[in-house]
Amino acid sequence: MEDVKMVLKMVASGEITPEEAELRLKMKPFEDLGYAKPDTHRALRQGTAEVIYGEGKTPDQISGITDGLLKAGQDTVIITRLSEEKSALIATPLTYYKEARIGVCGKIPEPDTDGKIIVATAGTSDIPVAEEAAVTAELLRNNVTRIYDVGVSGIHRLLAHSEEIMTAKVIIAIAGMEGALASVIGGLADCPVIAVPTSVGYGASFEGITALLSMLNSCASGVSVVNIDNGFGAGYLASMINHIGGKTE
Repeated sequence: MEDVKMVLKMVASGEITPEEAELRLKMKPFEDLGYAKPDTHRALRQGTAEVIYGEGKTPDQISGITDGLLKAGQDTVIITRLSEEKSALIATPLTYYKEARIGVCGKIPEPDTDGKIIVATAGTSDIPVAEEAAVTAELLRNNVTRIYDVGVSGIHRLLAHSEEIMTAKVIIAIAGMEGALASVIGGLADCPVIAVPTSVGYGASFEGITALLSMLNSCASGVSVVNIDNGFGAGYLASMINHIGGKTE
């Protein structure tokens, strides 16, 4: 029923034609490939289409899932945690973002909202996770500003970006070691802060556990935390927050 309501709203807003709506409602909610069941109605239910987690899947499996989603009418298929070697073996043409380890098949979308997402890292070693977050947010139609290597060991580097921080609609703060960056940004910003602990650090960082616990115990209000190294989850959540209030025409 929720799928039907969403389609009717899209027709009423002029986003799709009645004929397109009829076609969407006729489609099965998923396709059974045996090894996977691509969710062809996810965009109708949640506003964002299914994303493929590439790690652990073979190139043939990724190609089959991608083709199924594209044939069902999905304009853009995002594949996360995709190695460069595996990306070269995907049958469907794709754009590959090496540092983010993300592949994209189909259209590269443009931003559809005026709000800005900031992705900030404590150090250069956190950039791979940051790029996963930033590219995810961009592919979900957001404007993204990157502020890298602004950790607390040189706090003046972060304060130099105070104006940008105060104009963001949501900020993703990415840090390993003791994970202090999220609390500092949370004390400066007037918007939601999504903290991402990374597995960067020496032995007592316990591959991100220390940063995770530090971020969970932040005394700054408005800081939420995703899993260790989960750049995708942060970028997805930031996009949801950034789109609250509607899209630009």
